[in-house]
Amino acid sequence: MHIGLIIYGSLDTLSGGYLYDRQLVDYLRENGDRVEIISLPWSNYSRHLLYNSSNKLQRMLENTTFDILLQDELNHPSLFRLNPKLYGHIKYPIISIVHHLRCNEVWPKWQQKLYAHIEGCYLRSVDGFICNSQTTWDSVCDFLERKRPYTIAPPAGNRFGTILDETAIITRANEPGPLRIIFVGSLIPRKGLDLLLTALAKMPVDSWQLAVVGDTAAAPHYTTRCQNLTRQLEITAHVRWHGRLSKAELAQQMHNSHILAVPSSYEGFGIVYLEGMAFGLPAIATTAGAAHEIITNGENGFLVENEEIEIAAHLTQLHNNRQLLIQMSLAARQHFLQHPTWQTSMAQIREFLCALSTV
Repeated sequence: MHIGLIIYGSLDTLSGGYLYDRQLVDYLRENGDRVEIISLPWSNYSRHLLYNSSNKLQRMLENTTFDILLQDELNHPSLFRLNPKLYGHIKYPIISIVHHLRCNEVWPKWQQKLYAHIEGCYLRSVDGFICNSQTTWDSVCDFLERKRPYTIAPPAGNRFGTILDETAIITRANEPGPLRIIFVGSLIPRKGLDLLLTALAKMPVDSWQLAVVGDTAAAPHYTTRCQNLTRQLEITAHVRWHGRLSKAELAQQMHNSHILAVPSSYEGFGIVYLEGMAFGLPAIATTAGAAHEIITNGENGFLVENEEIEIAAHLTQLHNNRQLLIQMSLAARQHFLQHPTWQTSMAQIREFLCALSTV
């Protein structure tokens, strides 16, 4: 198949959505497909809207003989008016890869309404969908007036190529000292680092350590806010800022931790929760979004209602009860083992695309 993929910026961008896209592109190419990346420059939402009037992009898409055009749904502001212009001029189907909807994030009411309108127009402009979770697909369906082809192919957590054995997990949990917590994610408001820091300040300072791993340049003002917050809360000595790490460095940090805490205000899936489970890390997430498709509350992690008191209570419980920590850590590992691999999910997508390309 000759496949196009529209993204913003570089395919090497560090985020769960771009990881998913990279895994798909690699799998398709390994199986003999030709994948052409169409990169639109990163900008702000308003500037992204201008691509809808790009004659150059329209002509390029009309004059290319793809079998299928994939679009990362993140690009919806640049495509919601452009896609309808293509119909009648192209013979290939347009399939959207949906990681999560922007309008499902927390925004001021006027912005949420604007995003929902634009996103709804975009979703109705494509021929089918690749979704990362049932939750994401349900959100997409809210905007559709008719059924369209789709597949739900969940992300996987096996990119590290390793899994911590049960003996190592038990030994780690029984080590004396503070509970070692890791936060992994871009430092943006949606990921909830400020909420986690506020929760940790409610615990005895000698009962925990936090490793923060993530891109500090994604939202510099938010990073500064969180760093200032640690000083205000007088917990600076217990927080380590690691910034972006290589895959091997991140694996080592997870290996050394007891629990993963990323209390995002919304996740379309939450790949990092699953990746942490390969290292026997129970996960703390919120009830918003699709985290519940990975985390069973009280079994392999905790789902909270965005309350710092609740987060602090769960962390304190695990610090004080290492047998519970072991039980939940082994349950997290078992969940990882039962989850589909990247190979399985990407094969499912390719089968879906092959069927569409022959229609």
